[in-house]
Amino acid sequence: MDDALITDAPLPVGSSGRNSTAWFGMLCLIATEGSLFAYLLFSYAYSAAQNSADWLPTLHPSLKYGLPGTIVLFASSATIWWSERGMKSGRRFQHLSGLAATILLGLAFIVLELLDWRDKDFSLSSRAYGSFYFTITGFHLLHVIVGISVLVAVLCWSLAGCFTERRHMHVTISGVYWHFVDVVWIFVFSTFFIVPYVVAS
Repeated sequence: MDDALITDAPLPVGSSGRNSTAWFGMLCLIATEGSLFAYLLFSYAYSAAQNSADWLPTLHPSLKYGLPGTIVLFASSATIWWSERGMKSGRRFQHLSGLAATILLGLAFIVLELLDWRDKDFSLSSRAYGSFYFTITGFHLLHVIVGISVLVAVLCWSLAGCFTERRHMHVTISGVYWHFVDVVWIFVFSTFFIVPYVVAS
């Protein structure tokens, strides 16, 4: 064997950055969960097409909580992006404050969604529309709760000094998941709050 090929450097035991298993694992999770949301929304659209006469409980659903909730989620995408930028540039306060703001905005969305549920004059079992509405929005709400739990863990690790400018993949993938949750809400919000107005016009 050529002596030039012999080295005392240790063999790599893992990968980092975009080659890490955590990154590909998150992409696979997003693909799976995105497909599930697509199936649910397609099922809703198909059922609505088959029962168009009296499908909607009202042609003008209230935007009292849905619209503020959407604005809150959009703002949370901005704060998590700002937080990640702070980590990459070594601005610790920006990273921590952005992360904390994202968590608070996520909690605000949960409150708004629960208030929206409270105001509905239909239930999960009262009609097919209600079943779809509470199932799909509830499934999304579950993803928001999971996302907040992940962000709380990342915040604790950040406070403990586990991340640096060069080593912060967990911050990145948690941000990717949060953006995914926000993008899914665009489709959910459009389906239940915007489309009825378009149909009625």
